[in-house]
Amino acid sequence: MKILVLGAGAVGVTAAWYLAQDGHEVTVLDRHEGPALETSFANGGQISASYAEPWANPDAPLKIVKWLGREDAPLLFRLRLDPRQWRWGLRFLIECLPSNTRRNTIQCLNLALYSRDCLRELRADTGIEYDHLERGILSFYTDRAEFEHGVKAAALMREFGCDRDVKSVDECVAIEPALASCRDRLAGGIFTASDESGDAQRFTQELARLATERGVTFRWNIEIERLVAEGERIDCVRCLNEEHRKEVLRADAYVVALGSYSPFVLQPLRVPCLIYPAKGYSATLAIDGHRGAPTVSLTDLAWKIVFTRLGDRLRIAGTAELSGYGMALNLVRCEALVNRTFELFPDAGERDSAQFWTGLRPATPSNVPLLGGTRYPNLFLDTGHGTLGWTMACGSGRALADVVAGRKPGVDFAFTGRG
Repeated sequence: MKILVLGAGAVGVTAAWYLAQDGHEVTVLDRHEGPALETSFANGGQISASYAEPWANPDAPLKIVKWLGREDAPLLFRLRLDPRQWRWGLRFLIECLPSNTRRNTIQCLNLALYSRDCLRELRADTGIEYDHLERGILSFYTDRAEFEHGVKAAALMREFGCDRDVKSVDECVAIEPALASCRDRLAGGIFTASDESGDAQRFTQELARLATERGVTFRWNIEIERLVAEGERIDCVRCLNEEHRKEVLRADAYVVALGSYSPFVLQPLRVPCLIYPAKGYSATLAIDGHRGAPTVSLTDLAWKIVFTRLGDRLRIAGTAELSGYGMALNLVRCEALVNRTFELFPDAGERDSAQFWTGLRPATPSNVPLLGGTRYPNLFLDTGHGTLGWTMACGSGRALADVVAGRKPGVDFAFTGRG
């Protein structure tokens, strides 16, 4: 079939790769001049199946109330006169119920573990390079109550195949010696040896290059205006092309991988898509000759941020701000990342070298992505991955190719269907 994939972030490019592997004629459309120039540009760099527990959990509402008004809060709701934000927020509260949290955790974990296996297979098949490290991910806690909650969550993860091992403070420091500088603050940690890290942008760019060599067409600087339905099928995509002229593109099937912008093309078609942007931040430091930067990827559970070594750089990323589609950098939140880094790791790198970035992560209230078919038999979804976009990208792309082909995907997941 001829397939159009809308969006060239990590999710869209991996979808194109697996669809092309099935023999389809694939074209990818993106409004930028290359792959991975939005949400996949400077994210946390973790392949973190171990971090599948959703933001929506029984403890979240109280924390959000406590964080209201704090510019550096890990999860910041900036209330707006936006019906979409309110609908999303109300659904988020429902997803915080214990039964929903358990269901959503299992869904995310199944897809994340499957995706991690798919990435390893892809890496073995292609030799793709992206500053990847296979040293695991250590989540550390500075609050005893949070640690005890994490121990319970880890037990659920282990039930479903995730190797989350509880570690004492001494064991945490043994895994990552850089934690010695803050060991008096630690309550303990949870280590997943099978998790990985790397540069998501470099991965996406390299996979796009490999996909091009195998026949995938990429068209850049294309503005998607709308999808047009004709009867029970999608007939075409209307867009503004590279020459700023209106153009109509037709295919046999269409895949929406537009991240936070997916609702704008889906809602006019009456395709459910409750996605709202969770604005995340990152800072990238040059390590130079400093020896205090961690080499094992870390997650700071108190601040909801991650530390990832990318060659001679240290990436610090995280937090979520639900405040609409604005892309302005909030300097308070940027500086909070740097301050926390040097508070924990005084010799982590060159403080003045920090390069800041912000991106809109496409979050569903449940954190479970929208993946599968729709009421239109030739329209498919691969969007809404939130903070786990790169973690779930390969598994989502491979499963989507199975759905398009009418095969049963190799993962137990609640795929979207026709309705």
